[in-house]
Amino acid sequence: MVAAYIDGFNLYYGMKSTYHRKYMWLDVVQLVRQLRPDDQVVVVRYFTAIVKNEPAAAANQTTYLDALNAHNGALVDAHVGRFKIKTIGRCKVCRQDFQCTCPKTYQSYEEKETDVALGVAMVEDAALGVGDTSLLISADSDLMPAIRSVQKITPGRGIYVALPPSNQPRFRSIPGAGVFHIRETALRAAQLPPTVSHPSGRTLSRPTKWR
Repeated sequence: MVAAYIDGFNLYYGMKSTYHRKYMWLDVVQLVRQLRPDDQVVVVRYFTAIVKNEPAAAANQTTYLDALNAHNGALVDAHVGRFKIKTIGRCKVCRQDFQCTCPKTYQSYEEKETDVALGVAMVEDAALGVGDTSLLISADSDLMPAIRSVQKITPGRGIYVALPPSNQPRFRSIPGAGVFHIRETALRAAQLPPTVSHPSGRTLSRPTKWR
């Protein structure tokens, strides 16, 4: 029985860098079934944050999260973090030219809470015996401490790391854990229906930009 933990932005940017938006309408429960076909899916915990100052993109994210929950019910546990405004002290020119004296600053956004929440959930589920296998979908090495904690708390628990398709830095190997790449065939076979019926009566459709 597998409990899965998905780093939503890591997976999103990995798919986007390789396949653009072709597979964004992703059924994460079906993806886990593709990756672990012999395991029963107990829960898929999906961690993300809603983008700031991009209303169309935020609406697409919200539609997607609603569709995931409507299609899969309690099997999907979505955790929505936040973006924090971050003031960058040097303008773009100054970052390239250290003699630049431009006084301008600009603002960016930094995703907060999702990595910590994912790591805590992995460790907590292992301690509570949620499933007997943990599957992490991410290439973020910041999650290594959570993996080590799971191994320490439950030495016999199966731990696997599925790497999103991209050129970003990846785990080469993790002692005591299986590491493998997510192939395009798995993404292709794990798409939500073009339209999903919500319990409220709404029809949730795949965003035009994601087709």
